[in-house]
Amino acid sequence: MTIKLYNTLTRQKETFEPLEAGKVKMYVCGPTVYNYIHIGNARPAIVYDTVRKYLEYSGYEVNFVSNFTDVDDKLIKAANELGEDVPTIAERFIDAYYEDVSALGCKRATIHPRVTENIDIIIDFIQALIDKGYAYEAGGDVYYKTREFAEYGKLSHQSIDELRLGNRIEVGEKKHDALDFVLWKAAKEGEIFWESPWGHGRPGWHIECSAMAKKYLGDTIDIHAGGQDLTFPHHENEIAQSEALNDKPFARYWMHNGYININNEKMSKSLGNFVLVHDIIKEIDPQVVRFFMLSVHYRNPINFSQELLESTANAFERLTTSYTNLQHRKNSSTNLTDNNDEWLSKIYDYRQQFKKEMDDDFNTANAISVLFDLSKQANYYLQEQNTSEEVIQAFLDEFDQLGEVLGVKFASTELLDEEIEEMINQRIQARKDRNFALADEIRDKLKDLNIILEDTPQGTRWKRG
Repeated sequence: MTIKLYNTLTRQKETFEPLEAGKVKMYVCGPTVYNYIHIGNARPAIVYDTVRKYLEYSGYEVNFVSNFTDVDDKLIKAANELGEDVPTIAERFIDAYYEDVSALGCKRATIHPRVTENIDIIIDFIQALIDKGYAYEAGGDVYYKTREFAEYGKLSHQSIDELRLGNRIEVGEKKHDALDFVLWKAAKEGEIFWESPWGHGRPGWHIECSAMAKKYLGDTIDIHAGGQDLTFPHHENEIAQSEALNDKPFARYWMHNGYININNEKMSKSLGNFVLVHDIIKEIDPQVVRFFMLSVHYRNPINFSQELLESTANAFERLTTSYTNLQHRKNSSTNLTDNNDEWLSKIYDYRQQFKKEMDDDFNTANAISVLFDLSKQANYYLQEQNTSEEVIQAFLDEFDQLGEVLGVKFASTELLDEEIEEMINQRIQARKDRNFALADEIRDKLKDLNIILEDTPQGTRWKRG
């Protein structure tokens, strides 16, 4: 089958054809690390992680780059408020980001470049734009000449004349035209800075992604992705910078996910409905949060509410129950039933339907519906008097593989009483064998699963924590 995706640049679905057969170069704009990420940041992290996983499932080798903005106005403000330096705050919230998105089932990028580790290439990029006549220095700042790039506005489908309305030069700005945007900011007193040909300063926001995409992926990439709010001006400006310098298309396909509303209202700090991932995953199973995010097509807006999360949790539990029932039945099944081929064919058909939905612009909402159909068939199968271990294993494998694409696991993490007793017996034997390392390992594993052991004169007792 052929993967089709919606390209923001052309506003239509297109057949996905990477520059190099079997390989995908993908860049996703990452967070500004001045605080914990909010649920709006989580959506692109989950969506594009799923896109990556499906591309890999489809046989592609994906070079996935997602940056950290570890210096900008927000970080400087946070540093001043907390009495810490910018690198300390950035490092803390990069660690927090890894922890949060890992809990949500996201793989780390092939590389997570940081602005502060790429200042030299950013300076070189800016200087090259100046040399080509696309940028100019003004009082220590460097600006991009927006009107010099004839195709400016092609991603957001706006004309220069439309953009000019409402734009003005703010007090203190030295740019020549209201549409020009900053590439390098002169440092204010007390701010973090780097040496440059234009004096002490730091990069503007837009330039970092152009420079790092070029360094790590080349002049032209296959997929550039991010939230809908980045279409303009951030991604528009990236195109202007990169294509002016390289004289080549910057990205072949542009993907943008829709907004998140909280209880039917736009999420914002002013409304007090700002939800941090760090907080929500303490209350809600992170897998449920991920499953919820994928239950709506990525280009559509999604409404985040407690009621919808609870509904998703119940739906996800139905899938895990089917999976668990299959596991329990497997050991008591044989391979002597007559209708194995019929059931194996059905399972294969569900896989093909799942792929068909994902090939259609990564439609996870419809792909999840296929999973529920698979679950329903598994439940029907378990009602048969005689079941085949081969068929049950095929159901389990399909759940595992399709779940892996979506970034979720259906296996129950709660141990049954008999499984706990078996592990305790293994620990007792390890202690008799003086294999204390293994005994401690078993105790720690049980502790991680909230099983508390008590060694008493009458033997080892256990309880759930």
